[in-house]
Amino acid sequence: MKFEVGDKVSVLDDDISGIVKEINNNVVGITTSDGFVLEFQSHELIKDKSFSSDVFSTEGFEEIIKEKEQHSKKRSVKTKPKERNQPTMEVDLHIHKLTDSERRMTNYDMLTLQIDTAKRQLEFAMRKRIQKIVFIHGVGEGVLKMELETLFRRYDNIKYYDADLQKYGLGATEVYIFQNVAVN
Repeated sequence: MKFEVGDKVSVLDDDISGIVKEINNNVVGITTSDGFVLEFQSHELIKDKSFSSDVFSTEGFEEIIKEKEQHSKKRSVKTKPKERNQPTMEVDLHIHKLTDSERRMTNYDMLTLQIDTAKRQLEFAMRKRIQKIVFIHGVGEGVLKMELETLFRRYDNIKYYDADLQKYGLGATEVYIFQNVAVN
């Protein structure tokens, strides 16, 4: 590549750029932004055209900014029907989310902690009139999922089903809580 004194150049294999100060055969001397003069072989350099003065002209920016601001004011944010129906509460029942250390816990202890947490969160949601709740249990062998279903069957005012497959995969159950249930 041909270089001329005054060209803005960058070093190919390093984060160094500068302006060509002198050229001797294939050796090009550049002055860096720090004021150092460094020499490189011409094949190690490339002209840097991105720093030409016309790139940084501010001409027309005000008009573009005004147009963008007017366009953004016109648009109102619409919530999609899918987003409106998203659950308002998620409970992650993975054991590492519930306790700092599970080292000394047996499988029974872990399952008990997970079920107790699920029951406590479900009753909290009922008290606070939260309509939908998702329990993230993971896939595993399905023991926790079966225990959760047993827990959910104890309540008359809820229905449960697999949560959104795209968002949670196979490892989550969504619970819908009926709010206006007549008490006899």
